[in-house]
Amino acid sequence: MFKSTYDVIVVGAGHAGAEAAAASANMGSKTLLVTMNLQTIGQMSCNPAMGGVAKGQIVREIDALGGYSGIVSDVSAIQFKMLNRSKGPAMWSPRVQSDRMMFAQAWRDRLEQTPNLDFYQEMVQDLVFEDDCVVGVVTSLGLKIYSKTVVLTNGTFLNGLIHIGDKNFGGGRAGESASTGLTSTLLERGFESGRMKTGTPPRVDGRSLDFDLMVEQPGDLDPVKFSYSTETKPLAKQRSCHITYTSDEVHDTLRKGFDRSPMFNGSIKSLGPRYCPSIEDKVNRFADKNRHQIFVEPEGWNTVEYYINGFSTSLPEDIQFNALSKVKGFQSVKFFRPGYAIEYDYFPPTQLTHSLQTKLVKGLFFAGQINGTTGYEEAAAQGLIAGINAHRYHKEESAFILKRNEAYIGVLVDDLITKGTEEPYRMFTSRAEYRTLLRQDNADIRLTPMGHNLGLASEERLNAVNIKNEHTALLKDFYQKTSVLPEEANTFLEPLGSSPMRQSDKMIKIYSRPGIGLKQMKSIRSVSDFLHKHQINTDVQEQVEVQIKYSGYIEKERQNADKLNRLEAVAIPSSFNYDELASLSHEAKEKLNKIRPKTISQASRISGIKPSDISVLLVCLGR
Repeated sequence: MFKSTYDVIVVGAGHAGAEAAAASANMGSKTLLVTMNLQTIGQMSCNPAMGGVAKGQIVREIDALGGYSGIVSDVSAIQFKMLNRSKGPAMWSPRVQSDRMMFAQAWRDRLEQTPNLDFYQEMVQDLVFEDDCVVGVVTSLGLKIYSKTVVLTNGTFLNGLIHIGDKNFGGGRAGESASTGLTSTLLERGFESGRMKTGTPPRVDGRSLDFDLMVEQPGDLDPVKFSYSTETKPLAKQRSCHITYTSDEVHDTLRKGFDRSPMFNGSIKSLGPRYCPSIEDKVNRFADKNRHQIFVEPEGWNTVEYYINGFSTSLPEDIQFNALSKVKGFQSVKFFRPGYAIEYDYFPPTQLTHSLQTKLVKGLFFAGQINGTTGYEEAAAQGLIAGINAHRYHKEESAFILKRNEAYIGVLVDDLITKGTEEPYRMFTSRAEYRTLLRQDNADIRLTPMGHNLGLASEERLNAVNIKNEHTALLKDFYQKTSVLPEEANTFLEPLGSSPMRQSDKMIKIYSRPGIGLKQMKSIRSVSDFLHKHQINTDVQEQVEVQIKYSGYIEKERQNADKLNRLEAVAIPSSFNYDELASLSHEAKEKLNKIRPKTISQASRISGIKPSDISVLLVCLGR
């Protein structure tokens, strides 16, 4: 059946697998995507949404590099919101509510239209090795398929175990069986594994809900979109979400089932995502709070199915139903299916290099929840990086690695392989020390040239970025060199309580004042004429505003990034013997030997490594 060897085999077709397969195939690798069910490619297993705080930045970065998550999010969106608009631009984060079925269909359509990509439906149970290299996979029917590289993106399927109350059964998600065999194969090769937990809330019939008792949450009045591509457009219409709240009565009902909860009776021993706890965990940990927020999210344009965000649970079904029916607006609720928790195997990501290739087996890459992460966006980002590097590995090209000051994706990968994780890893803006540089509005400027060099971002994309850069420089130069008369500026300065001008001054000084924004600047006739004459779009205008108002912060972060890059340039030889350094503590030697950092900068980010340890290393390396 399979007469020739593939360049890349991707196992799993979730968000990580889809991006990995698309990347390697689009770069020219003959790629096979193997999944247990071809009908669930790109499935949104949990909430029907993409983006959010820090996650939206990741989707924009994937899009800028030439991945598909941004485009798929746009074509399946039913609502768009730019979160954190009241804060600084480093915190602005795009988010879309998605049509679940359209999202999966759009992914499948994209992949089926991708040259060099084949598909096969079956479970992968084993791997084929030659010495310390992977050379193929073995399916549950015993079929061997050979390849030069393998990317594992197994999600929650590795020995997955679903819990609902005192019942549990094998499964990778509701209605689908678990994947078996691969964990034991990898353990036999010397890998370490662990168990993690995640959960999902009930899905309900929207016809049974009273939305008049809830608070409507419409989308943005002027929605934008995720992708920088011209093939998608902002939403012309949107669907609203709604908010309601739990109560003391709801909490009392939930507590009645705590003795049957796998969270509390010892059935679940693994850790779940700290920042997305189950409703029983919230009630137990925050006993002083008499209510918790519930987001009621539609699953699509035409379906009546709703996702109850904030009510993730593994309590018995009768407790789930009784408690939810006491939430305002849910008095007559009808369940489509109950919530559940799922435990699954993962492999601590410190066993990987920055390319997401394993240290123990050459040509083998891990991406997504197998690395201990949670979230579609984190998985998709890893899939993209793994797919790129699987292609580059078999082509004997250097690995593609993003630095921490270049992308949130760089922060994500570096955190995973340097620090590891013992609980599901989720991206936050606070994890990025250079978040003022890594904004959602400049992901195309930062990463599209890289994506173009890789062969993923099109010439059209690169040209658009070049035009954006030219227009940005042009407009910024105009503000720096052009003066404004007092009588023009004072018309908006005085009503805002800003000191009036006594004499003409450069526009950039006026623009730098607090409270003065694009709306006020465009009221100046010469500014309006300049924007019209040079056809400068809103994206560029907003880009210039951020650069002017936050120039001090941006410059400071650039200087700090330069210091980091100087340490990144100090390489540590792969054969370096830490045990010979008497000045290093036992803990430092143990951690450095485990992680084997490539550079002094990476060594400095390992948990437990002290500045004095770095000084010792610098001296030993002649620095």
